Amino acid sequence: MPRIDNDIKLDFKDVLFRPKRSTLRSRSDVDLVRTFQFRNSGQTYTGIPVMVANMDTTGTFEMAKAVAKHLMFTVIHKHYSVEEWKEFAAENKDILQHIAASTGTGENDLTKLKQILDAVPDIKYLCVDVANGYSEHFVQFVKNCRAEFPKHTIMAGNVVTGEMVEELLLSGADIIKVGIGPGSVCTTRKKTGVGYPQLSAVIECADAAHGLGGHIISDGGCTCPGDVAKAFGAGADFVMLGGMFAGHAESGGEMVEKGGKKYKIFYGMSSATAMKRHAGGVADYRASEGKTVQIEYRGPVEVTVQDILGGVRSTCTYVGAGKLKELSRRATFIRVTQQLNEVFAASTKDD
Repeated sequence: MPRIDNDIKLDFKDVLFRPKRSTLRSRSDVDLVRTFQFRNSGQTYTGIPVMVANMDTTGTFEMAKAVAKHLMFTVIHKHYSVEEWKEFAAENKDILQHIAASTGTGENDLTKLKQILDAVPDIKYLCVDVANGYSEHFVQFVKNCRAEFPKHTIMAGNVVTGEMVEELLLSGADIIKVGIGPGSVCTTRKKTGVGYPQLSAVIECADAAHGLGGHIISDGGCTCPGDVAKAFGAGADFVMLGGMFAGHAESGGEMVEKGGKKYKIFYGMSSATAMKRHAGGVADYRASEGKTVQIEYRGPVEVTVQDILGGVRSTCTYVGAGKLKELSRRATFIRVTQQLNEVFAASTKDD
C-alpha cells in the first residue's frame, strides 16, 4: 500500500547558512581548488569542482575552453561527432584533463563512446547520463562500462537516494549525479510527479557515497551563486550547472532577436525541441519532460564564472572555511521562510 515519508525534505530555497567566526581576512584567502582520488578508477583530479552540464546548449567545446582557464570542468554533450572530437583534442590537449565525454545507454551510444575514447585516449572521464538512474538496464550498462574502460573515471546518474548511490558505486561508477527534476528547463516533476528536494537529496546521497569512498555531483536546482555554495555545504563534491551557463557566447543554442534584444534558445534534453533535433521527434509512447525558453543574451561567460566563484569564496569567509574542502564541515543551515527582500526585484539590474 502507498507509504508517506513524513520526514521533512528541503530545497536550496528553504535554508540559509548560519555565519560563524572566521580568521579569514579576505575572499582572496579562500582556496577553491580540490583534489580527489576516485574509488574505482584510482585516478586523481585537481581543479575547481564546478561543472558545466552536458546539455547541447551548455556543454560545448567553446564552453570547455572558456571555463578550463579557471580549472573548472565541462561534461561535453553526446552529440559531437568523432571527427569533431579529434579536431578539438588536437587543438586543445591542455584542457582534456578538465572534460568528460557523455553517453546514453543504447548500443549505438556505447559504440560511439568507444570510438571517441579510442580516437582521443587522453580523455579520462566519461559520463553515463540518463534521466532515470533506477533501472536495472542502467546499472548493467555502468557495469559494462567499468569492464570496458577499467581505468576511466565514470560519472553516472541521475538518482536521489542513498541506496542507489551505493549500488552504482559498487557497480563501478566513481561519481554519482544527484538530482531528479530540479533543473530550470526540466518538467519531470510536473509530468510524472517524481522528484526529491535537492538539498536533502545531496545531504543523503553524499553521506552514502562518502561512506564507500565515492563522490557525488549535485546536478540541477542552482539559480544563483548562493545555491552553488549551499550544494557544496550540503556535501556535494562537484556542482553541475546548466541554466546558469546558458545564454552565453560560448553556449550552444540558436541566437534570435526580439524587440531589438538578442536572446539564445535554451532547452532541456528531454524537451520536444531536443528530441526533434536529435531523434526526429517525441516518440508516441512518451511525453516531453523539458521546456524550451529564450534567455536574454549574456555575452562571454567570463563574468558569470567570476560571479559564481566570487560568491562561493564569500560564503567560505562567512562561515570560516579557508578551503572549499572545509565548507561542509563548517556549514550549519537554518530553515527560513524567505530568502530575499524582493521589493525592488523588478527594477534592479545588479544581481
